[in-house]
Amino acid sequence: MAGRESAENTAGDEEADLDGTAVQDEAARDRARAISLSGGQPPTTLPGYRILRQIGEGKYGTVWLARELNTGKHVAIKFYTHRRGVDWSLLGREVEKLAVLYTSRNIVGLLSVGWDHDPPYYVMEYLPNGSLATRLEQGTLPTVEAVRVATRVCQALVHAHGSGILHCDLKPANVLLDQDQEPRLCDFGQSRLADEQSHALGTLFYMAPEQADLKGVPDARWDVYALGALLYHMLVGQPPYRSEEGERLLKNAGSLEERLEIYRRIVRRSPRPNGHRQIARVDAGLAEIIDRCLAVDPARRFANAQAVLDRLRMRAQSRARRPILAIGLILPIVLLAGLAPVALAAMRDAVSTARDNVTARALDSNALSVSLLADSLRQALERRLGELSSIAADEQVRDAVEREIDNPPDQRAALWKLLDQRRTTMDVKLTQERRRVDASWFLCDAGGVQRWRNPRSDSQEKNYNFRDYFHGLDVEFVENAAPEGIRPIEEPHISLAYRSTSTGQYSIALSAPVRDQENRKVIAVLARTLDLSDLLMDYEKSLMEHGVSLSGRKLALIDSREWKLLAHPWLTDHADKLSVVQFDQLTLPEVMQYQLAEMLRITPLQAAEDRLDRSDDYLDPVGLLPPDKYGGVREYGGGWLAAFSAVGNTHWIAAVQEDRDAAWKPVDGLRSRLLMSGLVGLGVVGVLLVGMWGLIIGLLNDRGPRWLRNLAGRGRTELAGSTLLSLSTKGSESD
Repeated sequence: MAGRESAENTAGDEEADLDGTAVQDEAARDRARAISLSGGQPPTTLPGYRILRQIGEGKYGTVWLARELNTGKHVAIKFYTHRRGVDWSLLGREVEKLAVLYTSRNIVGLLSVGWDHDPPYYVMEYLPNGSLATRLEQGTLPTVEAVRVATRVCQALVHAHGSGILHCDLKPANVLLDQDQEPRLCDFGQSRLADEQSHALGTLFYMAPEQADLKGVPDARWDVYALGALLYHMLVGQPPYRSEEGERLLKNAGSLEERLEIYRRIVRRSPRPNGHRQIARVDAGLAEIIDRCLAVDPARRFANAQAVLDRLRMRAQSRARRPILAIGLILPIVLLAGLAPVALAAMRDAVSTARDNVTARALDSNALSVSLLADSLRQALERRLGELSSIAADEQVRDAVEREIDNPPDQRAALWKLLDQRRTTMDVKLTQERRRVDASWFLCDAGGVQRWRNPRSDSQEKNYNFRDYFHGLDVEFVENAAPEGIRPIEEPHISLAYRSTSTGQYSIALSAPVRDQENRKVIAVLARTLDLSDLLMDYEKSLMEHGVSLSGRKLALIDSREWKLLAHPWLTDHADKLSVVQFDQLTLPEVMQYQLAEMLRITPLQAAEDRLDRSDDYLDPVGLLPPDKYGGVREYGGGWLAAFSAVGNTHWIAAVQEDRDAAWKPVDGLRSRLLMSGLVGLGVVGVLLVGMWGLIIGLLNDRGPRWLRNLAGRGRTELAGSTLLSLSTKGSESD
């Protein structure tokens, strides 16, 4: 067939001819069945073959199905019965090329030729499953199947190119399927030798744009383009660039040259085909192979079929490695994911243990501190009460009191002077000891009327027999409503805490009875008052003077009878701003009341052993006040680590508390550092894994550092050499 005639017959459609092929499409098979049923007779008989039926008819003759008598194998025999117009030289060259390529499993095999026979014939393999074009009429192929077919066709092209033959008309109709659905390349009627200069036209939409030129010189890249178009068709359902508008323009063309010019314009001016990229199972590697095959510029195309085959194999190898690489990547990730909960649990255990240890040490330290605080308060009270009792028992004081207590105020000068001197002496002593002086001293007669006070105030000459410091009954009566027959104390006494009208703080009065010279009855009560907060401040000051820091700890006093705060750092600055009702709100939570009540019922040693003298979740009553009404209470919110101890024979409980969050801050820092270290370690492992697998993938794909590639290559060479040597040695031993 001449090139021009072939282009005119194939442009714009895929109707197959039978020149050099067996069954081309379903229509041809239908014609073959009709011919077979019509009972036609073969033009001749051939020795060694039994002709069964006609299976096709072409421009130059008929094709018959026959059985080879020696082997029983079916073959296809083409008889050239229409000799007029046959270019015997071209047909002879096609047969010669098929004879050269007969060893390829991917090319339809030529079995025998009878040019001297009348009519001439040649015998080829019979492929019963028709052409790829027939298969594509049923729809597109799955990606895996399309790549398999393209790979086999590419192998056939590699074999042909290696033999110096260019096909030049690759299309679905020229790919037949054998009994195993394996593709076989056929119809080398348009093929050219690699060194030929004569042009060969292919089929429109499978033909490279530079091939659509009657002056074009055959090039291996023509077959590369057609291979890309074939693969595109199998995936998308039609060849690239085909459209209704384009086919209309081609159909209306007046000449072959005009048709070829329109085709070149369609390919070069249309957008690059991207239908294959819309298919989900088409990966980037396959899409790139198709794009390079279909490159309009031949320089950007694969150089030959071998380059395409190498890339297809590289893609197949890469995809085959994916499960192994995925396992190699996933296993460490799964291992890390499995170890992560264990590591997190270990970290939580370590943090929890560290927190428990910190809590235990803090509570033990607070318990020791509060024990010292309670003992210090007890000693301070006993000392002051002892000093007061000594003054009350002094002969000079007793004589002055007995002599002047009932005199009018202007006749008590000697008594006042004496008592002022004693008060001054005590204040000097306290000052020298760096302790706070008493808030006041006063003297009441046996009826409760205040006869002397230092500092002076309008409270003198008023009756205070309702006060606990006077009667010692551990109760405060309503002012001016004390019971009949109320009597003064007989023994030194520490009064109930009461709120001072001058400072707003809770205060106490230490009182001692003053007896007559015969020691028969109490004639007066001598008392000294002090703010409870002063006792706590004296203790803090003493610690600081000895170089001991409270390190954020807070000291407080609690009344175990009503569970109210008596002294607290916040009260020192805010007590004067609180009403009686607001003061009553500063009460311990019930759960702490029960715990401390139990602590008071047993010995201090038992309380310590049962851990009743401490709490790791103490709620400070100040922190429970609404912060929008009271400033500074936020500082006391949240949980505290607190320890408690009873103060002597009083009803007080001393407390030393420490902000729990502050105590746990080092542990939280440890947790943050452990977590950060874990994340950094995980990141390092991740980077190493990514780097390692990137390097492995690079080496597998012949990428990566040159020295490492050389090392890997040298290792492979040595391995191959040792294998050959081993085989040679075994062979020698067997000889």
